[in-house]
Formats: sequence, C-alpha cells, structure tokens
Amino acid sequence: MSTTLIKDAMVVNEGQVQRASVLIENETIAGIFTADECPKADTVIDAQGKWLLPGVIDDHVHFRDPGLTHKADMGSESRAAAAGGVTTVFDMPNCIPQTVTIEALDDKFSHAAQTCIVNHSFYLGVTHSNLDQIERVDPKTVCGVKLFMGSSTGGMLLDDRTSLKELFRTATVPIAVHCEETSIINANMERYANELGGEPPVQYHPLIRSEEACYASTSKALEVAAGTDVHLHILHLTTARELGLFGKGPIQGKQFTAEACPAHLWFTDADYTSKGTLIKCNPAVKTDADRDALRRALTDGRIDVIGTDHAPHLLSEKQGGCKSAASGMPVLPYSLPAMLELTDLNIISTADVVRLMCHNPATLFKIKERGYIRKGYKADLTLVSRTDQGYKVSNADVPNKCGWTPFEGEQFHWRVEKTWVNGHAVYDQGHIDSSIKGQQVTFTR
Repeated sequence: MSTTLIKDAMVVNEGQVQRASVLIENETIAGIFTADECPKADTVIDAQGKWLLPGVIDDHVHFRDPGLTHKADMGSESRAAAAGGVTTVFDMPNCIPQTVTIEALDDKFSHAAQTCIVNHSFYLGVTHSNLDQIERVDPKTVCGVKLFMGSSTGGMLLDDRTSLKELFRTATVPIAVHCEETSIINANMERYANELGGEPPVQYHPLIRSEEACYASTSKALEVAAGTDVHLHILHLTTARELGLFGKGPIQGKQFTAEACPAHLWFTDADYTSKGTLIKCNPAVKTDADRDALRRALTDGRIDVIGTDHAPHLLSEKQGGCKSAASGMPVLPYSLPAMLELTDLNIISTADVVRLMCHNPATLFKIKERGYIRKGYKADLTLVSRTDQGYKVSNADVPNKCGWTPFEGEQFHWRVEKTWVNGHAVYDQGHIDSSIKGQQVTFTR
C-alpha cells in the first residue's frame, strides 16, 4: 500500500476553508486530519501556505479526438487538463466521426483508456435519426447527451418542437444543450454582410450571435422541457437576459441548470480590439453588463457549474472574420487560475470556486465518489498557490497541443502546483507523468 500525506494545507471543501492534512492510500482519500495530527506516510508533502482543492470536474471539453488531432488529441489535452488542476473531463461528440452511436461511444472509451491521463466520460450526440441510440445509453457510465439547438456541425442541429419533446421524454441522462437560434443568426449575418459589403470583422460577432438568438433558443428549450422529467443543462450562458430563466439557490433538485465559462466571465466585447478572433467562440463574448451579470449569478445559484468549453484550434484556423475564423479557444490550463483570480476581485470566494467547479458538477451528474475531499472518495486533488507579485501568462508555457491561450498577457497570481488523479501525482510543477491513465467515471443514477 502506497501512502502520501499532503500536510498542513488550507483545505477548501464543502463551504469551509481550514488548515488540515489529507492522507492518500493508493487511489483513495484515507483520512482528513487536523493540523496538529500527523499520521505516517511513505511520502510527505509540505503544503503550508497553499490551498488544497478537490480536482476540478470540467463538464464541457472538445478534445478533437478522433478526426481533428492535428490541433488536439486525447493525450495532449488531458495533459493540459492535469496542468490546470482538472482531474475529470466530459468530452463532446462533434468530432470526426461524430459520437452519435453506441459503437462510436465505445470506441472513444477504449481509446481514452489507453491515452487519457485524467478521468473521463463522453456525451452521445443527438441527430434527427438516432433516438434508438439514445435509448441504449447506460446512465451508469455515460455522462449525458449533447443537443445542438444552434451552431451545429455536420447535421447535428435539432430544434423543432416535436423532435425535442420526443427526445426530452426519452433521455435517461442529463441533456447538455447549446442554445442559439440559427434563423436569427443567419438573418443577422446576411444583414451585416450586406451593409459592410463582405464578411463582417470579428467585432460584429456578438451582434450576429446576438442576445436575441441566445434568449430565443434557451427559453424555447426550457418551455418544451416543461412537463417532462428530463434534466436540461444549458451550456455557456452569455447574457444577463437568459439568467432570468433560471432559479436561484442550491443545485439539489433542480430540473434546469446553467453553466458559465471562464472566457465569458473574463472578457467582454471591448476585448475584440486587442484579442481579435482569439476570443471568437459560440456563443459570443458579449458586453461588460452581460459579463458582470454572469459574475453576480455565480453566488446566488443561477449559475450552477463552471465548464470551459475548451475548444482548441491552430492559430492559422483563427484567421479571418465572423464567417471564416474558427470559433473556440483552448482554456483548460488556465481555467482554475482564472476563476481564482476572481476571488482577489471579491467577486466570489475560494469556497464558491470549489462549489462551482468540483462539488456541483459531481452533484448534477451524480458522479460516484468524486468532487469532494471525503474519506473513501477517489483522491482527485489539486494543490494551488498564490503570489503577490504574480506572473504574466505566456504562450511559451502553454501545455496544450495548439500552443496558445486567449489569456496570454494577462497577469495572474494563482498557479496550479500539483494534481493527483486517483491518488497518482500526474502533474508536479511543470512535470507531467503521462504513464498514468485516468479512469472511466461512473454515476449513481
């Protein structure tokens, strides 16, 4: 039996921050001890002055594997996850081939077992013709179903009310939804292209993928789902108006939950001037009023989960304007530090960060024995530190395959130092142990 003691850390867990030591035995947390207690262990890590958190659970990543591995793959992006304190990821189905059959899902699980260094599950994608596949989803092993009600790729758009109602009545797992109204987006694109005499520059992106497009789709999804037992999880909210559709308070018992992304909590439309297409994503980064409303919703329960929508592209693919530049950005290595920066701005507390990035994803998806620092739970942990002088984020330090981050040039003070996945130290101050492989997540549904 191998044991590791993380000694005298500030442990952030279940709404509290307290000095404590955590003992790992093999894959699990064997105990949590007061600062005065010091059980014996094979390895002792002095964590004084640092914060120990549960490993982050990211419910929304695009690892591009299979089919788009020139810009990301399961190995490279899971290493980036570990470097960012992320110990569990749920990967999206819009790859090549799309993950829209149980067979494709099984192939992904098999591939991840050989290549992914963090824990994982995968969404099955929705099409007009695969309801039979959705009926076959195992709720104990599959995180959920992904529905595109806008911004779809390769025929995955589904937005007619009859099909949606049938889907909502069939699904036995949470449905994660991308909400943007395609007809509004298309009309806006045509309007601005005609006015400008060509492709609109990226500054028009939040006008084309507008507040109206987001609200129309999100409100429609919740309206159609009413009266069914489905759990709808609305991804990457971007507008203050949409927040009015969601209830405040704890996540337990909610039928409708909402996710926000670090990019939408950090950037505004003013940043298109300096960042350009590097912050082009769908839905678009919007106004400072929208960003500030999202930030306020982090503490009143309208936002339930922080997911990254980590979506790597090569820099060459980010060239162009609203039509031609690829949408999406790589976020994983800096998602936790960026959220912790918000604690320095008194927007949220460290306990809020852990609730939104660790506890709530575990609760929403009913993940078995992860997301908390509890005796008997899997030892998925991350150790972070803070320095007053801070550091400047640089593309030279980015661990993901595409080699850039929209946070380049930002001044951060928080840094991930170590990450444990199932008790194994997979990341240690820049060193990544790729020999370790994560586990397939299981659920208690």
